[in-house]
Amino acid sequence: MAISIVLHSDLNCFYASVEMNEHPELRGRRMAVCGSTENRHGIVLTASYPAKRCGVKTGMANWQARQACPDLTMVSPHYELYLHYSRRVRAIYRRYSETIEPFGMDESWVELPFTDDVAGEGLRAAEEIRETVKRETGLTVSVGVSFSKIFAKLGSDMKKPDAVTVITRDNYRDRVWPLPVSDLLYVGPATTRKLRLIGVRTIGELAQADLGVLRHRLGKNGEMLWHFANGTDEAPVMPAGYVEPVKSVGHGITCVEDLTDDERVWLVLYELSQDVGHRLRRYGLMASSVQVSVRDRDLGWEEWQRPLPYPTQSPFELAAAGYELFRARYRWDLPVRALTIRGISLMSDRTPLQTDLFNDYDRRERQQNLDDAVDGLRKRFGMGIVRAASLLGDLAMANDKCETVPLPSPMYR
Repeated sequence: MAISIVLHSDLNCFYASVEMNEHPELRGRRMAVCGSTENRHGIVLTASYPAKRCGVKTGMANWQARQACPDLTMVSPHYELYLHYSRRVRAIYRRYSETIEPFGMDESWVELPFTDDVAGEGLRAAEEIRETVKRETGLTVSVGVSFSKIFAKLGSDMKKPDAVTVITRDNYRDRVWPLPVSDLLYVGPATTRKLRLIGVRTIGELAQADLGVLRHRLGKNGEMLWHFANGTDEAPVMPAGYVEPVKSVGHGITCVEDLTDDERVWLVLYELSQDVGHRLRRYGLMASSVQVSVRDRDLGWEEWQRPLPYPTQSPFELAAAGYELFRARYRWDLPVRALTIRGISLMSDRTPLQTDLFNDYDRRERQQNLDDAVDGLRKRFGMGIVRAASLLGDLAMANDKCETVPLPSPMYR
């Protein structure tokens, strides 16, 4: 086992903090950074702590946020400015280590090698980082210090804002195990519900659960989460410049208004698949399975996948398979807030394929030739040069791309 300390540093209310840093008159006010502030269908990207105390949450529609907090100040996002601050903060991290793994613009894991003195060297470095970030950028960070990435991430969530939390091999059972299992990274609402069915409500109960039962209920993710809870996960912090092999190609979006019927879901999936198919071609890959993720109006999360009849790069084939999966599995208890579609189980597009008697390969070849021609035009003139007629209407998708949801693939898949 490598000797190292892992820090997880999380910039507090990042977008909102940057806006308040640049515009001091916003400090102390109930404010939120929102997409599409000119209409009621945008969403909250982040909110200040005073706004959060009024019930404003990330992912809320603008009109819902205004209902929760009538005097809310809504500010449009400025992504170049956020990237500038993100780079400044990471430059501070590099004074302590070159092994830095970003997790979005506002979060990073930092590995301190050659020591496992979490409560000594780790705490000292975390406090220095916290104070330096505040002094040099005007922003605050919460830092978790631990012996694993997962516990470091948990630590940064425990105290906010502007705080350091230490989780050691001696105290993690006392500090981590009483927490709800939903606090663990990658345990969303659907997984939480599955765990509750077998009596697992806390991280400690997950750690002490029967591993065979977890594998049966959750597959390989059950074993992964068991290791998370027991502090035995040893995934490394990936160094600067590391490029993870492509394991999935996906695109997701939070819609500017909730979707209430199958037809609108189809249009969003088909539009998202245009980008997925384009990137599969760019990478020289085909997808053998499709995965669809759905977030409902109450921010509940579900995800399903299914194999495809044959590997493909076709946006239409990916969207059609994803739509069929959605219709078979989504119950429409609530309107749909966000959708993601991914091509998974990837293989090289040069892999020889075995034909059979049950598929229309002439039709597939014609479709592939059409997709090739469309993709060639898009490479030369941009993605908007050729569009399906069905995608020319109102798709409930933001034009400014500010509602695009970057959903990182779990690092352990």
